[in-house]
Amino acid sequence: MGEIDPAFIQDPQHRSKISFTEAQGIPLIDLSHIPTHTSDKVSAVNEGVVREIGDACKEWGFFQVINHGVPSEKRQRIEDASRKFFAQSLEEKRKVRRNDKEVLGYFDTENTKNVRDWKEVFDFTVEEPTIIPASHEPDDKEVTEWNNQWPDYPSELREACQEYAQEMVKLAYKLMELVALSLGLPGDKFHGFFKDQTSFIRLNHYPPCPDPHLALGVGRHKDAGAITILAQDDVGGLEVKRKTDGEWVRVNPTPDAYIINVGDIIQVWSNDKYESVDHRVVVNSKRERFSIPFLFNPAHYTLVKPLEELTNEQNPAKYRAYNLGKFIINRKRSNFQKLNVENIQISHFRI
Repeated sequence: MGEIDPAFIQDPQHRSKISFTEAQGIPLIDLSHIPTHTSDKVSAVNEGVVREIGDACKEWGFFQVINHGVPSEKRQRIEDASRKFFAQSLEEKRKVRRNDKEVLGYFDTENTKNVRDWKEVFDFTVEEPTIIPASHEPDDKEVTEWNNQWPDYPSELREACQEYAQEMVKLAYKLMELVALSLGLPGDKFHGFFKDQTSFIRLNHYPPCPDPHLALGVGRHKDAGAITILAQDDVGGLEVKRKTDGEWVRVNPTPDAYIINVGDIIQVWSNDKYESVDHRVVVNSKRERFSIPFLFNPAHYTLVKPLEELTNEQNPAKYRAYNLGKFIINRKRSNFQKLNVENIQISHFRI
């Protein structure tokens, strides 16, 4: 990645600016008073947190959490293992390279919006194996297994990833309870959707870029899942498209915090009360950056549609139902090849 290949170059309207605006106003929410499982009868302290989360989901689609209960040593362990893995030669990393058959593992030529990202990644799923449709064809009922590929080095990577994944699942359930309560639903409303979850974790490495204003670490996109929980290092680079004016604003790192964003599924479940927003990653010429997003996704057989409790004659359903597994498989196809059409979006299911 020593010089800019034309495959990385963004159209001028999508390039990052030399100066950036800091994302003032993205809420920083303290979860220290939230128990592991929030009951429907929340305390007065919790009511304040529920309200903060609801406001953040409406106004930003993003928020940060502190005192979240994830042990710092488990986060440190996966971060250290990630750095060791990416420091290896390309030849070593490509021993666990993914392809259109083995869709998990190492990858360094991913596209977003048909432009190559300035990054390399390592993906693994929480459920081993993860069950997913065998093809994107609507009438094909066959399913297949996604199995993780684990490298020999570093030897601690597999255990560090698996331990961290369990912490992410616990935090995700806690956050989904708070989101449910903020929508006026029972705290456990969403739990059943994640019984056979298709959640995955990505280790990201963004090398220094000789001309960071031509390329992006990840191009503009919205997350297809329910929520994303992001750990980023102290370098920063995440930018969010502010809903009020469409301006790209930078989310600067907060020590030990996680950045949470609403995905497409919550937008559909809430019938647009909460919105999944565009975000991207900018790179810089001097420092490499590492981040670890956890994407909390329901079972492949989930039919995603607006919740009955949140629709009525005055507020009818704005989306028709779609099968999550087929949606995921369609999205995966564009990671490996340039498509002549826009990748599938929830807007394609808008009524």
